[in-house]
Amino acid sequence: MKRWKQQQQEQQEPIVLTLEQQRAEKLAQIGATLRRRREDKQISLERIESTTRIRQSFLQAIEAGNVDKLPEPVYIRGFIKQYAEALDLDGTELANSFPLEDYRQSLKPVGVSLPPAQLQTSHLYAIYILLIIGAVSILSQTLSNSDFQIGQTTQSQPPLPVANVTKPKAPAKVKPVATPKKQTKPVEIGMTFKEKSWIRVIADGKKAFEGELPQGTQRTWTANNRLSFRVGNAGGVLVNYNQEEAKPLGESGQVQEVTFGANNQRL
Repeated sequence: MKRWKQQQQEQQEPIVLTLEQQRAEKLAQIGATLRRRREDKQISLERIESTTRIRQSFLQAIEAGNVDKLPEPVYIRGFIKQYAEALDLDGTELANSFPLEDYRQSLKPVGVSLPPAQLQTSHLYAIYILLIIGAVSILSQTLSNSDFQIGQTTQSQPPLPVANVTKPKAPAKVKPVATPKKQTKPVEIGMTFKEKSWIRVIADGKKAFEGELPQGTQRTWTANNRLSFRVGNAGGVLVNYNQEEAKPLGESGQVQEVTFGANNQRL
C-alpha cells in the first residue's frame, strides 16, 4: 500500500528538464531529422562541409545530438540553419526550435490538471497604466498647490525700500610711464692691413666695399645694426673693436668671415 502511494505521488509530480537537458533532447531530434534527410538525398558529409563551410566534426556532433562537442548555443543555431538549408529544409524553423534560454519546460502526466493561469500580459499593462495615471495626478495636484502658495506669499510681502547708494568715484587713470629704450651704439670697426688682402664689407645687408687693399692701409667701417667682413688673408688683417687691442682675424692666408652687431659685439 505504501509503495503504491509513492508511485502515485511520483506520477503526479512534474518532470522538470534543465536547460542542458532541453538542448540535448532537442538537438538529438533535429540531428536525426537532418541525418535522415541527408541519407535520403544521398549526400555525404564532405559535400555538406564544402557547401556550408561547417567543419565535418560539428556536422557529426549535430547528427549525434552531442552538445558538448559544439560551440556556444547561438552558433549551434546558425549551424542548424545552414545545414537544413543545404538539404532544402526550412532552416529558420529548425534553428528556432533549438532553445537558447531556460524555459523550464515541465512534462505533466496525462490527466493531471494544470495550475490556474497567471495574470495575462494585458492585465499587467492595465495595472501599470493606472499606476502612472495616479502618479501624474498626484504630482499635478502638488505642483498646483505649491504655485498657489508661492503666489500668495509674493503678494503679501511689501516692496523693500530702495536705499540711496552713492556710487564711488572711479579712480583717475594713471598713464603708464614709458620705459626708455636702451640706446644702442652704431657698429664701428677699425682695421689695419699689415699685409695686403682682399676684403668684402657688408653694412646692414648692403655691400659697402669689395676689393684688395695694400699693406699699411687703415680703414674704419660703420653701420647701424650689423657689419660683416670676409677677408682672403685673415692673418694679415688686424681688427679693433670695443677699445681692445687689435688682433688678427685668423691665420695668414686663411679665408675668414666675421660679423659684428650692436655695441660692437662679435656675433
